[in-house]
Amino acid sequence: MPEDVRHIEWEDLDKRKFYFFGPTLFLGIRALLYPANLIKTRLQVQRKNDLYKGSFDAFGKVVKSEGIRGLYKGFMVNCAGLLAGQCYITTYELVRSKASGNSDAVRGFLAGGIASVVGQTIVVPVDIVSQTLMIQGQGEQKSKVKLKGATGVFQEIIKTSGLRGLYKGYFASLITYAPSSAIWWSSYNTYTHWVGNIVPAGTPHIVVKAIAGPLAGLTAATLTNPLDIIRTRLQVRKDSRSNFDFYKASSINNPLFKHDKNTSATRLVYL
Repeated sequence: MPEDVRHIEWEDLDKRKFYFFGPTLFLGIRALLYPANLIKTRLQVQRKNDLYKGSFDAFGKVVKSEGIRGLYKGFMVNCAGLLAGQCYITTYELVRSKASGNSDAVRGFLAGGIASVVGQTIVVPVDIVSQTLMIQGQGEQKSKVKLKGATGVFQEIIKTSGLRGLYKGYFASLITYAPSSAIWWSSYNTYTHWVGNIVPAGTPHIVVKAIAGPLAGLTAATLTNPLDIIRTRLQVRKDSRSNFDFYKASSINNPLFKHDKNTSATRLVYL
């Protein structure tokens, strides 16, 4: 059994490098994963399979009708979320350091949940605009639809819903990402110890963490994906309903789901 995997604490970080390299690395990762995020968003908001039959079908249709640039709609706006990411990880590390008397799993759960509240307060307006940009013009020929830019989308939201429109689905975001973040970090710490106990002696710590990370992500995504679908559909709706429509949105009789009544619950929330 290898030695315990050491977790880097807030006090160990070089803050100048952290705040420089962190956003730079996250920008590269975001650019790499953004097309998958766009496809996921479009699949989440469609009714039944009226436009896309699945992830690969959606990818092919987006590239065919909108070009490669279509996979990056709203990317520049979405990058504003990097600020939220830095606030998130800073809050996580600070809370985790204050909870040093608890187990790693408990520290991760508490810090992840609180950090998510801070991050979502900043990132929800960014998500509202970027998700609207992601889905506009889908299924239409470029010559037949006039697409709005980020400024146009922002002005339309303010005009129709006021400042509250920028926080549409905020409550849903909190009860989606706070549990997701808490589950991820607590699972990550648990998986780190679990994997560290079964891999051969001498296994590099980076390998243990590289295995624990995806396992934690899979756990969190599986448990919170239904909430993520409700959040996305609330945020892209073109009305001024309050954030507290989450409970109504989660009902199968709500218009958010009325076209999916004949779909099994499992298929509805996971496909």
